[in-house]
Amino acid sequence: MWKGTVVALQVTPSRGGETEKRDEIEAVAGRGLRGDYRCEAAQPVAPKRQATLLELETIEALRRDHGMEIDPGKIRRNILTKGVPLNHLVGREFRIGEARLRGIRLCDPCELIEELTVEGIRSALQNRGGLRAEVVTSGRILPGDAIIPSEPAAPGNPAEPASPLSGSETGSGPPAAPGSSPSE
Repeated sequence: MWKGTVVALQVTPSRGGETEKRDEIEAVAGRGLRGDYRCEAAQPVAPKRQATLLELETIEALRRDHGMEIDPGKIRRNILTKGVPLNHLVGREFRIGEARLRGIRLCDPCELIEELTVEGIRSALQNRGGLRAEVVTSGRILPGDAIIPSEPAAPGNPAEPASPLSGSETGSGPPAAPGSSPSE
């Protein structure tokens, strides 16, 4: 089992605007990251748009494998991580600082990233562009905070969070009855 850390934090206060580095971020359940334009919108955004993460190892691979010197902030993800296999968190909950997030899907690189950095970065980031996540439980996130995955579900049983939360907070219902499958 791995245990990663938060390296850096940033938000984008206005759509398409410059990103701003932060010393801490408040994750708000069902909304996103305080200070980011998506969190501050009048209506809550889709879970896949609440937070984005990127591996520091991806930045290192861009330099090593493609000769691309990229400021991680230019890739426009909110949370830069180290030691976290983000692709493995799709469909899983994880603790990050005081907050709990759920990986929704991979964050494919967009045209804006290529416009802001170097030609060819979109193809170099294929399947390594980061993770889109939903904020499940509110809490503060700081650089240096641990990122810890929830335990994977046992075959035939729903996933349970690493810390006690009610079904309404996790979005999951009660466990399946013994001998029944989750789809029944």
